[in-house]
Amino acid sequence: MLLQTHIPLYPEKNQISYDKRILMLGSCFVENIGEKLKYFKFSVQVNPFGILFHPKAILNLLERAEQKRSYTENDIFFLNERWHSYEAHSDLSGLSKQEVLEGLNKALQLTLSSLSCADFIVITSGTAWAYQLKNAERVVANCHKVPQNEFDKVLWPVEQLEDCYKKILKLIKRINPNVRIVFTVSPVRHLKDGFVENQQSKAHLMTATHLTISAAEQSFYFPAYEIMMDELRDYRFYTDDMVHPNAMAVSYIWEKFKKVWVDPKSYQLMDEIDKIQKGLNHKPFNPDSGQHRSFRRKLQHRIDRIKEQYPEMVF
Repeated sequence: MLLQTHIPLYPEKNQISYDKRILMLGSCFVENIGEKLKYFKFSVQVNPFGILFHPKAILNLLERAEQKRSYTENDIFFLNERWHSYEAHSDLSGLSKQEVLEGLNKALQLTLSSLSCADFIVITSGTAWAYQLKNAERVVANCHKVPQNEFDKVLWPVEQLEDCYKKILKLIKRINPNVRIVFTVSPVRHLKDGFVENQQSKAHLMTATHLTISAAEQSFYFPAYEIMMDELRDYRFYTDDMVHPNAMAVSYIWEKFKKVWVDPKSYQLMDEIDKIQKGLNHKPFNPDSGQHRSFRRKLQHRIDRIKEQYPEMVF
């Protein structure tokens, strides 16, 4: 008796391994999977500008990085005793104008360098609903609690999203012709937009994504949204807000992602790193005991053995 349907997934030919570099941009899904890759000590950069929900916000960031247009005072604004940028998440907001500009420009340099040397780029879109500043008609990455009457909320049609995705692909390939690009749609439900409106949005994103990758080389789709909706179709897989996948769901989707995109030759090292991570997180009853000191020495020896082969890893 089958009590669950499974989306057919097959390993890709060229997969992620420890000698590959990864850049992840977009919505909460890349944060979740990025944390898993970081845990296992892969070389990964995740959202230098924080979470970006709309494809146009990702394109805006990439265009600025390619053009090396530094942020200036004209690109930030002051609200609620903090400085913000409409192109970045509130993680990059701050009390000092200088501090915010330094953070934005540092993130810009990191984005360009990661873009240039990445072997894989993962791009996740969260919504097709765009918030456009009325006085500038530009899509913002984050509203930063600016009053809603300052924006027009617009559902981007498939054609406009497809054009945006194609521009993203073209830009990336100009900088890094050999990179492999994995597109996903975030499984996070944007219910504040409305139940029907959220489904509309996800459908637009998926249609535009498939139209884009069907005509492109080295571009792929990973069905994160579909796994959440079809394989994990139960509210016990959500956090208390009934919007975000919980830890169990993230781990389940990670295992599916690993099957498709992580080289099995890396599994043995991943298992060893997992044991080290659990050892480092272990809280002893008596940190000064001889038993614990011996445990720490053995743990350090295991770390040193890995660092002989991968000196860039930091534990």
